[in-house]
Amino acid sequence: MPSKYVIDLAERVGATAAEAGLSVLITEAGNLPPWWALILLPALAAAKGALASFIGRPDTAAALPTAADPVSRQ
Repeated sequence: MPSKYVIDLAERVGATAAEAGLSVLITEAGNLPPWWALILLPALAAAKGALASFIGRPDTAAALPTAADPVSRQ
């Protein structure tokens, strides 16, 4: 089984990639200038953090469940 660090890293990298892809998709679909993606990225990251507090550990912005969250062991 991968270490908790690898799981945490994969969650963060995957979330960032998904946010970037979604922001580009939204700007393309909305026929907006490309710089709008730069505005959407932090907005999507904030939304992910808010949603993750319901999915993962309540007092963090990580979407990992408590068992896989490295902070939970401290």
